[in-house]
Amino acid sequence: MKELVEKIAREGKNLGNGILKVDGFVNHQVDARLMDACGREFARIFKDLGATKILTAEISGIAPAVTTAIHLGLPVVYARKNKPVTMPDQVFLTLAPSHTKGRMVELIVSPEYLSNGTKVLIIDDFLASGATILGLVRLAQTAGAEIVGIGALIEKTFEGGRDALASLGVPVESLAKISSLDGDKIEFAD
Repeated sequence: MKELVEKIAREGKNLGNGILKVDGFVNHQVDARLMDACGREFARIFKDLGATKILTAEISGIAPAVTTAIHLGLPVVYARKNKPVTMPDQVFLTLAPSHTKGRMVELIVSPEYLSNGTKVLIIDDFLASGATILGLVRLAQTAGAEIVGIGALIEKTFEGGRDALASLGVPVESLAKISSLDGDKIEFAD
């Protein structure tokens, strides 16, 4: 998606070690118009999959998931990283590595919001190694839900996440593909 690629090229920062800083428009300060355009594009791509809910991870995936949900008319469920007191004792929980935190994080979903028969579209900010998205897949599958598609704002193609998701047999789409973060450059695929 041209608008997202241009924004990354202008404002994204390669911090080294495979970390791309986009917190000025995606995950700390949000460019709502850009996220709306991304949500509209995801809705166009995934409109015929029959999704009944969108699933994402707290916190960075929420903006693109919500804007996609608005355009598809669906609810969003986000996996929490901490269990609030309002959540029931019995929850769906898995662990996933966090690239930016440098440790494993919990992903927790209440069974009230993810259940058998739900058709899940996963939308997240990054597709890198695929580990976080696979954590979301585990949560959905534990609930008896079916994954129908996966979307990521930004894919770091050099980390192999797409290959890690291939066995799921669902469409995997990203709006901007980064082929290299060597040195201090940001190189785009396509």
